[in-house]
Amino acid sequence: MFSSDTMSMFGTGVIETLYMSLVSTIVAYIIGAPLGVLLVVTDKKGLRPQRFINVTLNIIVNILRSVPFLILLVAVIPFTRFVVGTSIGSTATIVPLVLAAAPFIARLVESSLMEVDPGVIEAGRSMGASDFEIIIKVLLPEAKPSLFTGSAIAVTTILGYSAMAGFVGGGGLGDIAIRYGLNRYETDVMMIAVVLLVIIVQILQEAGNYIAKRSDKRI
Repeated sequence: MFSSDTMSMFGTGVIETLYMSLVSTIVAYIIGAPLGVLLVVTDKKGLRPQRFINVTLNIIVNILRSVPFLILLVAVIPFTRFVVGTSIGSTATIVPLVLAAAPFIARLVESSLMEVDPGVIEAGRSMGASDFEIIIKVLLPEAKPSLFTGSAIAVTTILGYSAMAGFVGGGGLGDIAIRYGLNRYETDVMMIAVVLLVIIVQILQEAGNYIAKRSDKRI
């Protein structure tokens, strides 16, 4: 059996992993969700087609999404140090996690909003709703189940990214798995860390699916 210190280490790892994943998801949604809405609104079939803005945003999102997370993690170390004063630990890991997740979330939101029936939008227009009202009262409510499903995908993806941060001392279960499994050949500790990561992913994914089903008025 593991010692009490090792069990305490796993407990801290779980807390740090949840802290990094959930805070990063919230901040990334604050940045990425409006970006996703803007991509839909400025699309050629959107409420306010703006080709230059749409193309520029698409290029920025594609570039940021093209950079592998491990490379991004290392490349933004000076920026991370500037923002939080250090490049090591769970709080420092939130910075690259947000930079990687925000464009990903923008695409998820864009995809969800694009699924909304254009007829519903036209109905909103015929009732005299403004563009802002259509976004708030038509697009977002109609896309709610898909948005919740996307949020479950986002948080589990970010959790996977957080595990990779263990390569640079990012904290959490990924850090434990790499430090003990890779550097010290303690396979049992690594396996426990991996199992805990899998359990957390399953819980978050199922919770997201449940909320998405509950919000779907077609069921």
